Amino acid sequence: MSHPTVRGVVVLTRNGDHFGYAQNPYNYQSSHTECTPLGEVQAYELGQLLRDKYFTTSSPSYIKNIDPDLVDLDQVQIRIKNGGEGRVVFDSTIALLQGLFPPSKKNSIELANETLVVAPLGGYQYVPAETVEPSNDRSLESWTDCPNFEKHTKEFYSSDDFKAAERHASRFFAAANDFLFGHPAGLVNAYNVYDFMNHQLTHNKSYAHRLPPTFIEQARHWANFHEQGVFSDKQMAGIGNIAARTLMQAVISSLQRITYDGDPVQFILHSTTYQPFISLFNMTEIPKEDPSIYGIPDYASALAIELRRGSLPDNRDFLRFMYKNGTGDFLPVHVFDHKGDVPLTEFIYRVESSVIANSKQWASTCGTVPPITLDGTDVTVQVTSAVAHCAVLAVILLLFSTLFSFVRHRRQSSKRIRLPATAQESLQHAPEKPRV
Repeated sequence: MSHPTVRGVVVLTRNGDHFGYAQNPYNYQSSHTECTPLGEVQAYELGQLLRDKYFTTSSPSYIKNIDPDLVDLDQVQIRIKNGGEGRVVFDSTIALLQGLFPPSKKNSIELANETLVVAPLGGYQYVPAETVEPSNDRSLESWTDCPNFEKHTKEFYSSDDFKAAERHASRFFAAANDFLFGHPAGLVNAYNVYDFMNHQLTHNKSYAHRLPPTFIEQARHWANFHEQGVFSDKQMAGIGNIAARTLMQAVISSLQRITYDGDPVQFILHSTTYQPFISLFNMTEIPKEDPSIYGIPDYASALAIELRRGSLPDNRDFLRFMYKNGTGDFLPVHVFDHKGDVPLTEFIYRVESSVIANSKQWASTCGTVPPITLDGTDVTVQVTSAVAHCAVLAVILLLFSTLFSFVRHRRQSSKRIRLPATAQESLQHAPEKPRV
């Protein structure tokens, strides 16, 4: 059935190319990194592609009634992961927004004296973005500081499948050791091995001339095996899918906002890293239909979830999933073995039981003390605030106690009989009475 009308789109994007980077293979704490100019170009081109597809009136996927020229801040929401390697995600998103909303002469204002003032840089559009901090919102980074996820990772490393793969991969990692310049080798460090090789191959000419054929392909293969095993689970609600289980709440909320006629938002972008892609694809069974969608998505990849309105007599809302892996165009992918668009209600019904909806549920899933309350207030802040309030109260009580003692002392002193100074002097100099 044809569903031609695009009511809105929820987009999940991965960051662009970055400088040297490593992450702990047990708890996934990451080192600092920044976006390279290449990564910014990759993200910028992704923004241009999204603009051509969803903000151009001649496009068959044009979002109905969305402003095609200037960004309408009521229609657009941008969310950026700010945990771990958050700097590269932020820079990538800003570059993407430059391609999505390029400078326009229409970004201008006419003054009272009829002078036309165009915004700087030829009408540059300033698009606000929300940075999502893991300390108060786990939707875009839920796998760090999670004891049960770390347990899941260790169990994967001790599994028969991993040990068999480790034996099979040992020859490659032994040979690759000469090209890692002291970085740890081995299947446990497969992602770091691939990321280092890929970065050097892209930016270091002498390294690119020396790296043997097929090494980068083998490194990518083992990194895909590693990350797929860590960020997936046999059960939809399994801990291995936690990266998508928290993101799914944000996705569902975004889709519900678009369907609600009272909310003007029509384009919501969640900018993050590669981990949620793997979990989301695993949860929705996309690789079953297309095995090429497996493992780590390339830089500047994107998944666009289009909310489309059906034609009469079935004018329900449907979802169409469009995926772009690195360079190239968006292609349709199908969830839950559907050969076409999936009804919104069915999609929500299938995934909602596995969704981690708030920080309390995240803490319960991870087996940790809830770091934040349901209203988003940090417990640490609450405790600190309570201690501060107690300290202030103690000081106030002490002051009242001191004041009360002082007043009581004054009252007691005032009750004593005090003679005038002259009378006291007279008593001091008066002759003693004779004893009888």
